[in-house]
Amino acid sequence: MGIFNRSKSADSADSAAPVNPDLAALTGEYTIDPAHTTLGFVARHAMVTNVKGKFNEFSGTLHLDGADPSRSTAALDITMESIDTGSADRDGHLKSADFFKTEEFPQMTFRSTKAEALGGDDYRITGDLTILGTTKPVTIDLEFNGAATDPFGNERVGFEGKTEILRSEWGVTWNAALETGGVLVSDKIKLNFDISAIKQG
Repeated sequence: MGIFNRSKSADSADSAAPVNPDLAALTGEYTIDPAHTTLGFVARHAMVTNVKGKFNEFSGTLHLDGADPSRSTAALDITMESIDTGSADRDGHLKSADFFKTEEFPQMTFRSTKAEALGGDDYRITGDLTILGTTKPVTIDLEFNGAATDPFGNERVGFEGKTEILRSEWGVTWNAALETGGVLVSDKIKLNFDISAIKQG
């Protein structure tokens, strides 16, 4: 979640920050629900517009520790062939050797290494993001959206997250120069997460 600029100063992360009492009661193992989760991204195109996309196939797990959020963990596996920007031609280009080389590198993965409670509904998770076989640390700011029992008896939790990465740091460097100056595709990519996870057991 699993990726990264910090929206709050590093000094705001305090291990003694009060934990939302609703989240404190949710200790357990959770599975991310792909049907109600969106893993999205935004890239600047031709210096003037945003292209939005998402991944349609992925799996992930969360371990939440309400008493000690620093012990919480997250893992995410994303199928790169499932990239979807609403254009078959563009998606084909993104899967090619110019970008993600999906035949050689079929998955993008995230494994958390650190979790922090910032106070209230705000949390931060740091972990290792692997793209094209390159692994680098990223940090995601998260907001706890609440918990509920759905009509089928599933206990659910929800989080929203966001971060930014420079794709060139993972070796995704293809671009084209514009006649007016600048490049076709931005190096900076915004990542957005809207996560629903179901408690197990």
